[in-house]
Amino acid sequence: SKVLTTTTSLPPKSILPKQLNKMAVIKSGKVVIVLAGRHAGKKAVVVKTFDEGNSDKKFSHCLVAGLARGPRKVTRSMSKKKVEKRTKTMKPFIKYINVRHIFPTRYVVDLDLKKAVDEADLVDAERKVDVKKNLKKLFHERYLNQKDITSEKKAQGSNYFFQKLRF
Repeated sequence: SKVLTTTTSLPPKSILPKQLNKMAVIKSGKVVIVLAGRHAGKKAVVVKTFDEGNSDKKFSHCLVAGLARGPRKVTRSMSKKKVEKRTKTMKPFIKYINVRHIFPTRYVVDLDLKKAVDEADLVDAERKVDVKKNLKKLFHERYLNQKDITSEKKAQGSNYFFQKLRF
């Protein structure tokens, strides 16, 4: 006698529903927290997402730019010169990270990072240093001009991004 077998074909691991939902949340400008690796516990902003991966990385990942070291504490009584000096301590990082290793937050920042970061520059170490310098300028400028942001939601995101992670 023949045995009837029902074959239920599961979708490939790369497009499981859990993965699709997470990718829908992660868009450029979204503030995320890095969960694994050298920058674990640091905040970053998504520059670009790769849903299906690419030839190098066959998994869904993102290009993120974040702060390895944030600005130091500033109070109202400090002079402009001192505030400037304390905010220069910011150290940016830029990295490709697996989607499973980042935690999206509800905040969005309206930094235009796509223009500042060119993917071709990330291959060469010397050009990557220049990209980091540009990021530092961008982050520093945004930190000092947080009051100029018109949208309430974007202002909250910017404020959250530059604060130290409390947990």
